[in-house]
Amino acid sequence: MATTMFGIPNCDTIKKAKKWLEANELDYQFHNYRKDGISEEMVRQFCEQLGWEQVVNKRGTTYRQLTQEQKDSLNQETAISLLVEHSAMIKRPILDVDGTLHIGFKAEQYQQVFSV
Repeated sequence: MATTMFGIPNCDTIKKAKKWLEANELDYQFHNYRKDGISEEMVRQFCEQLGWEQVVNKRGTTYRQLTQEQKDSLNQETAISLLVEHSAMIKRPILDVDGTLHIGFKAEQYQQVFSV
């Protein structure tokens, strides 16, 4: 089972998700947006599979710092370009398990994904 977690290492939710994976002895790769980069193609794939509304983290500081005009004009295309520019605005973590994407972290959700 090929598993990649996408995010930033100092995020509390990422830390919880990593801890859960390690406690359940599941191997994964970590893709750090800041170190490993992010591409429009990657963000487009996230948005197409998960829905751009799910991918945009509206609770974070980065989103709150957008102008009202930027928030009001959000659609898939504008969201993708903003997410590429501001990777901290991508909801975390995004988990790719054998090509299927999952977003966020809840222990119950991961138990289902990994049948643990």
